[in-house]
Amino acid sequence: MSKVAFLVASEGIERVELTDPWQAVKDAGHEPVLLSLEPGEVQTFDHLDKAAKQAVDVVVADASVGDYAALVLPGGVANPDALRMDEDAVAFIKEFVGSGKPVAAICHAPWTLVEADVVRGKRLTSWPSLQTDIRNAGGEWVDEEVVTSDNLITSRNPDDIPAFNKAVVAALAG
Repeated sequence: MSKVAFLVASEGIERVELTDPWQAVKDAGHEPVLLSLEPGEVQTFDHLDKAAKQAVDVVVADASVGDYAALVLPGGVANPDALRMDEDAVAFIKEFVGSGKPVAAICHAPWTLVEADVVRGKRLTSWPSLQTDIRNAGGEWVDEEVVTSDNLITSRNPDDIPAFNKAVVAALAG
């Protein structure tokens, strides 16, 4: 059983973009681990309404890329915006992408990939409002349910979660 890191800020996480991939990873026999910027709990949201809280397992500043088989980056607007302002989170993402292991980002989460400067020459998708940021960072933005480019897996929104989960689980299977 391999560990899969889910990296989020302390709030603003789109609940289903955390909980549904989390369950898919678990169902596939892997161990999901919640990484965040500080210890305690994170606050998820159903769009703009507060939803469940979830306990943090590891602070990203203390996390090692070598401990995880893959990285999942849930969306929500505030979550990736906060992550991209955190040096430890950005460095972890950059190192993870550089490791060649799967990195999956959904909805607004590709903002963190832009901040980590890892989209140049890659084909990806996201929430439509990120397309200019992705293009300006050297990536090719496309409007597709799920896109895999090298070790990056991206999807647009919660409606794409089934395809996103399937791609994540397939990448973990090798």
